[in-house]
Amino acid sequence: MAGPGDNQRAKSKTGTEADSFKRALSVCVRAIAGDNELEVGFAKDRPALAGNKARLPELPKKPTRTDIAVTRGLGDSMALKRACHDNRIHSKLAPEGKQARAIYDAIEQARVEAIGSRAMTGVGDNIGMMLEDKYAKANLADVREQADAPLEEALAMMVREKLTGRAVPKSGERMVDLWRDWVQQKAGVELEGLSDKLDDQNAFARVVRDMLVSMEMAEEIGDDQETEDTEDQDDDQPQGEEQSEDGGEDDSGGEDSQAEDAEASDDDEQAGETDAAQSTADDMADDDDPDAETPGEAKRQDNPFANLSRDIDYRIFTPAFDETVGAEELCDEEELDRLRAFLDKQLSNLQGVVGRLANRLQRRLMAQQNRSWDFDLEEGYLDPARLVRVVIDPMQPLSFKQERDTKFRDTVVTLVLDNSGSMRGRPITVAATCADILARTLERCGVSVEILGFTTRAWKGGQAREKWLKDGKPANPGRLNDLRHIIYKSADAPWRRSRRNLGLMMREGLLKENIDGEALLWAHSRLMARPEQRKILMMISDGAPVDDSTLSVNPGNYLERHLRAVIDLIETRSPIELLAIGIGHDVTRYYRRAVTIVDAEELAGAMTEQLASLFGEVNVRESRRGSVRRAG
Repeated sequence: MAGPGDNQRAKSKTGTEADSFKRALSVCVRAIAGDNELEVGFAKDRPALAGNKARLPELPKKPTRTDIAVTRGLGDSMALKRACHDNRIHSKLAPEGKQARAIYDAIEQARVEAIGSRAMTGVGDNIGMMLEDKYAKANLADVREQADAPLEEALAMMVREKLTGRAVPKSGERMVDLWRDWVQQKAGVELEGLSDKLDDQNAFARVVRDMLVSMEMAEEIGDDQETEDTEDQDDDQPQGEEQSEDGGEDDSGGEDSQAEDAEASDDDEQAGETDAAQSTADDMADDDDPDAETPGEAKRQDNPFANLSRDIDYRIFTPAFDETVGAEELCDEEELDRLRAFLDKQLSNLQGVVGRLANRLQRRLMAQQNRSWDFDLEEGYLDPARLVRVVIDPMQPLSFKQERDTKFRDTVVTLVLDNSGSMRGRPITVAATCADILARTLERCGVSVEILGFTTRAWKGGQAREKWLKDGKPANPGRLNDLRHIIYKSADAPWRRSRRNLGLMMREGLLKENIDGEALLWAHSRLMARPEQRKILMMISDGAPVDDSTLSVNPGNYLERHLRAVIDLIETRSPIELLAIGIGHDVTRYYRRAVTIVDAEELAGAMTEQLASLFGEVNVRESRRGSVRRAG
């Protein structure tokens, strides 16, 4: 007879399975590294290896096999670096130039990964998946010019190919093809000689230095440096025989020094344990530790969007006076609290309406996260609805059911709010409240939300125009104003800490001009850096881009043309899903997926409906084709 509670719906196993995976991966990383003291953590920040701490990415809520393999590959890469890399040798033979150092570091990483790949097939497969994901995220599959393909990554892949016999990941093939002939011509001989030096880091690094010399990126290693290396090697040799010849005093001194070293080691371990207990994932920020390694990130020299201004003849006279600031930096905490209270008072009635719409969106999202069931199974949870079979026919076996998880991808949403002067009054208060409540709603559903705003620092040009006047008014200066991009809420910040920042939109004098194209590029670049699988960008604006200073010295459609080019690039070449809401202005002529509302009061419904449709069962690809555009 089934025990009590057997027919109750059990809690999700996702958390338990994720914890089991983390424990197993941590043990594996320590085993490969040969270091039981290595601390392995998981966070949404970039993966990194710093000192005796390794940070791996947090798995999505519904991880795929690829997600798991990529995470394993990152762990294997860090463990091999820990086990097979001597930082003293690496630093001693490192070249001075920035580009040469990048190549030197990348090839060394390829060496340690090749050691593990040759010894363990599974490790090689995991690292291969990690590299495939790395170059795919960096958009390196579409590069067409050498300037867009990082040489250090291409060389690292050629070295990996030579050392392991494994093919270059498909997402990196074009990058390698752009450089292969040049590298073979310049340093083909040295490249062939690397295989024999795989297990000797010192000899391997010297061959790499010879490669850099052949490519005219570094100088040859001097005799003085070789002498230093020889002396260091001599110092590393055991001195037991000499000490025994000299007498017992040396032996006793050695014992004393060993005891002192042991005590120092114990102190270090205790200090390390104390630090580890007090540290969090944020303590491992790469910016704070210059020795941190990020094996899962490909550094592409040029973002494909960086060439946009050149392709469409869009220029910026000077970015020297532009600023990107957090809302809390523009006024003190007391004023933010006052402005937030003013915002709440102005829209006390609207909050109920928006709240009901947001609840509808939440129900829709939560419904997608609910699990379906498989019935008539031989094991699982007892199905009480089918117990009648046993009553009718005692010979019938018991029927069990099992939950079947549905896909709900890890998602981030960025709301970009137009902070131009034309939004002053009711529109900006409605926009602020809607963004506030939507952020709270989506956060409950496990969706990260970022809220950004864009305007200019001054009317009619500011310091950029003053500089243009002093320079003698050169013709066609391009954008001629000082941008102000505001971060009201970052994607990682909880809503409760950021809610008062939205009150800044009520501040007198904040709202000025709007340059939508550059604001979209800024929001897009921030979104591309996020680790989530699905990325959604929502623009809320009340009109076309307008900046009197820029338009007075450039063609009348200068900013609008730039905006159209940016939108087209995002919609056709970016994995980010873009949609827009126009307040009293027809934005469907710019965006493929857009809706126009006449009254600001309709904004709440438009935002929730647009987001709900994105999370609906409709095929995302069909929704992005923009075959149907509607204006409300």
